[in-house]
Amino acid sequence: MASGIFHRLGMLLAQHLSRPRTHAQMGMPTDRHLLAQSLRPGDVLLVDGSSRVSGAIKYLTQSTWSHAAFFVGPQLGGEDAQGQPYQLIEADMLQGVCKRPLSHYQGYHTRICRPSALGAADLQRLLVDITGKLGEQYDLKNIWDLARYLLPAPPVPARWRRHLIALGSGDPTRAICSSLIAEAFQNVGYPILPAITQECRIDPARHQAVVQEIFHIRDRSLFAPRDFDVSPYFNIVKPGLTADFDYTHIHWA
Repeated sequence: MASGIFHRLGMLLAQHLSRPRTHAQMGMPTDRHLLAQSLRPGDVLLVDGSSRVSGAIKYLTQSTWSHAAFFVGPQLGGEDAQGQPYQLIEADMLQGVCKRPLSHYQGYHTRICRPSALGAADLQRLLVDITGKLGEQYDLKNIWDLARYLLPAPPVPARWRRHLIALGSGDPTRAICSSLIAEAFQNVGYPILPAITQECRIDPARHQAVVQEIFHIRDRSLFAPRDFDVSPYFNIVKPGLTADFDYTHIHWA
C-alpha cells in the first residue's frame, strides 16, 4: 500500500516538474530539417529542456543539456496521434521508456553526439538492447531527489554535483534518460567516460615491464546527459555546419 501511495505521489510530482517554463533554454533552436538529415541510428540526441526538472539537472551538472534520447530511425516503427513517425527512444518521467517522434523536439536547442567507429554488429546489439527496454518504468526515486534541489537551498559545492546526480533506486527495471543509454553502450564495451588506471606488468615476449591502461565501467546511475557531450569517444555533429556553409554570404542586419 505504501509503495502505491509513493508511486501516485511521484507521478503527481513528475507532472509538476515536467511543465515547461518560458525562456528556460540557453541555446538556439536546431533547424528540424537539418536535424532530420543529420541523425543516424546510434546517435545520442542531447536536449536543452525547458521544464522545471530540466533546470535542476542543468544546475547539478553545470551543463546546457538536461535530457538525452537515443536515435533509432524510421525502422523503429509506429507513429504518434498526429501521424508523426517514431524515431527516438527515451526515458520519460511520465511515460517511462517510450518512443518519440523527432518533431517532439522541434524548437529545442539540441546536439548530436555520434559514437566514433562503432561497429555494425555492436550498433545492432545497441538497437536491440534499447528497444527491448520499451515499457520499463522511470525511476521515481530520481524525481523525489531532483525535486529537493528545486527548493531554496544553499549552493551545492561543485565536487558533490556528480554524486548528487546518481540519485536513482538502482532497480535495473527502472531508468533515467542518461542511464538507459549509457548502460546500452557499456553492454557492448563502448566507452563514454570510463575511469582509467595504469597497470604495470611484465611482457614475457620482450622480457620487460610495460604499462597498460585499464578501463573501468562506471555505474550507470552516475551518468548525466553532458557526459556524451564531453566524452572523447563521441563526435559532435552540428547540423547547421553544412558542407556549403560560407560565412561571407551571411546577410547581417
